[in-house]
Amino acid sequence: MNARIDLNCDMGEGFGPWKMGDDVAILDHVTSANIACGFHAGDPLTMQRTVKAALEKGVRVGAHPGFPDLVGFGRRNLQVSPADAYAMVVYQVGALAGVAAAQAGRLSHVKAHGALYNLAARDRALAEAIAQAVHDVDPALVLFGLAGSEMIGAAERIGLRCASEVFGDRTYQQDGSLSPRSLPGAMIEDADVAAAQVKRMVTEGRVGSLGGSDVAVQADTLCVHGDQPGALTFVKRIRAELAAAGIDVSAP
Repeated sequence: MNARIDLNCDMGEGFGPWKMGDDVAILDHVTSANIACGFHAGDPLTMQRTVKAALEKGVRVGAHPGFPDLVGFGRRNLQVSPADAYAMVVYQVGALAGVAAAQAGRLSHVKAHGALYNLAARDRALAEAIAQAVHDVDPALVLFGLAGSEMIGAAERIGLRCASEVFGDRTYQQDGSLSPRSLPGAMIEDADVAAAQVKRMVTEGRVGSLGGSDVAVQADTLCVHGDQPGALTFVKRIRAELAAAGIDVSAP
């Protein structure tokens, strides 16, 4: 049984006058914040405000780089070379690091967003480019990656600290990948179902797949998506379930 887990949330994903998610309220219940860096969502002022709120609440600040795809919210697959991926990750992580430094803070981790995350989970060259970019910006950063994925392997091969990530509001395929959002049942919409899935992943190291079989997972950090309707309810319910099971919730 894993007696500790980090609870992270993707946030800062508004843009200009368009707001998404209840970030400030969610920050009261998570230990790590993955903040959009302006490519798939976010803008300089949103980044500044979200970093400030996280620092004030003692939540670890992380960069959430994605594809340059505001229209598709970074969830459309773009064909990029490893060199392109390296450059765009350095650019975005560096931008958020500067925002944090201007407020006497610093980044603790990096987590790729959306399609970039999912493609790198199975593409070794893309995963290695992302891991190298993070390492070159700051080798003390922790790279979050899907449990059992190429991202974790890439980080381990270059000596970069990593955290295997699991999801409380997504379902899984039999190969350990997340169910594509285009599939029925990809998103878990019941907070009790999500809490039960989380408890099993943390205490047993296993999660049921849509195909019916169990998948082994390493649960170092748990994600709840801040843009999902009812995200605050999910975070509160999951946090209560972890407390009841005696699981310590703390940043890696």
